[in-house]
Amino acid sequence: MDARLANLLNQVDQRQDELISLVETLISFETPAPPARNTEDAQQFVASFLEEKGFSVDKWDVYPGDPNVVGILKGTDSSSHKSLIVNGHVDVAEISPGEDWETGPFLPVVKDGYLLGRGASDMKGGLGGALFAIQLLREAGLDLGGDLIFQSVIGEEVGEAGTLECCKRGYTADFAVVVDTSDLHIQGQGGVITGWITVKSKQTFHDATRKRMIHAGGKLLGASAIEKMMKIVQGLQELERHWAVMKSYPGYEPGTNTINPAVIEGGRHAAFIADECRLWITVHFYPNETYEQVAKEIEEHISRIAEADIWLRENPPLFEWGGTSMIVDRGEVFPSLEVDANHPAVHTLMASHEQVLHKQAVVGVSPTVTDGGWFGDAGIPAAIYGPGNLENAHAVNEKVSIEQLTHFTKVMIEFIYSWCNTKK
Repeated sequence: MDARLANLLNQVDQRQDELISLVETLISFETPAPPARNTEDAQQFVASFLEEKGFSVDKWDVYPGDPNVVGILKGTDSSSHKSLIVNGHVDVAEISPGEDWETGPFLPVVKDGYLLGRGASDMKGGLGGALFAIQLLREAGLDLGGDLIFQSVIGEEVGEAGTLECCKRGYTADFAVVVDTSDLHIQGQGGVITGWITVKSKQTFHDATRKRMIHAGGKLLGASAIEKMMKIVQGLQELERHWAVMKSYPGYEPGTNTINPAVIEGGRHAAFIADECRLWITVHFYPNETYEQVAKEIEEHISRIAEADIWLRENPPLFEWGGTSMIVDRGEVFPSLEVDANHPAVHTLMASHEQVLHKQAVVGVSPTVTDGGWFGDAGIPAAIYGPGNLENAHAVNEKVSIEQLTHFTKVMIEFIYSWCNTKK
């Protein structure tokens, strides 16, 4: 290892208080989503931090009060060296009234070797550790051959896809690391998509006409949209069981690919036959599948069920998939991400992990979803790697191990330096 790099790793231990203070500062910004629209101050802090370290900064509003921040540090020889995106979200999970916090969710405190506060694990610990790694590299004057792009994004907690907006804006690199909660495992992920299935009658009927719909000789082709939706729910359960039997992916328990009928809405009031029913579903799928693929499978299966039903054949179900926000339009998409264990950047990250922790890196899959899938969707090789664990993410008295935070910062110093000085 380069002696200057070794010295930087030692400095992480010697300056641990500065690292903790930086993460505490990030936690102290109140950025829960929902309600969202509250990240301006936190993002300006990140933007100013990056500018002080020599980055050019692009800051723009995704929503009013919720800007993205992208810092770009041009490499000394960008044309011949690998580039890197370091990505994380600045929003944190919501706070419910009456939660029993040690000092308050946005008043961070160190206790028993842990840093407590909302976002400590998910994921201001990851953001702070990555920023501190950048600070030490810049202070030491260690040049990077390739470009380093730091993205602090909004909206991950409510499906608002700040990372997608970065991709749309044209930011790309040879590799991206999402420093979200992974317990220092190198991870891919399955995906999630929400959808609405709507059953709607072409006519609206009075409650008194029901007898003519259900008894012999009534001669009125009508039906309750709620009752017909029950047939669709049964069809979704059949497909879910079929997926559990026929599909699998290494690292996931059987049946992880689920179709959850999460919310149902329908009917006017008791004097009407229900003429509309809407079902909100959440679909989890595997890393080697796309949200377009699973949506198509569901539509085809339910359409065949509808075709076999006399009334649904005339009033076929309608499908709406995804959305841009759980707050704005009650919908979301998280694409899947497959990690290529043979990708040179993954090998470099594994080597950096092993150099610092003196144990083999674990390459696996996350049981949850992050913004990492947007990189895969954009054709950018990526992996999730960050401090904290899912037991603490979103929890009351959320916390991150200071030892793990320190290890993560060291790994990021080693990885950023090694990858951005790798020749193309």
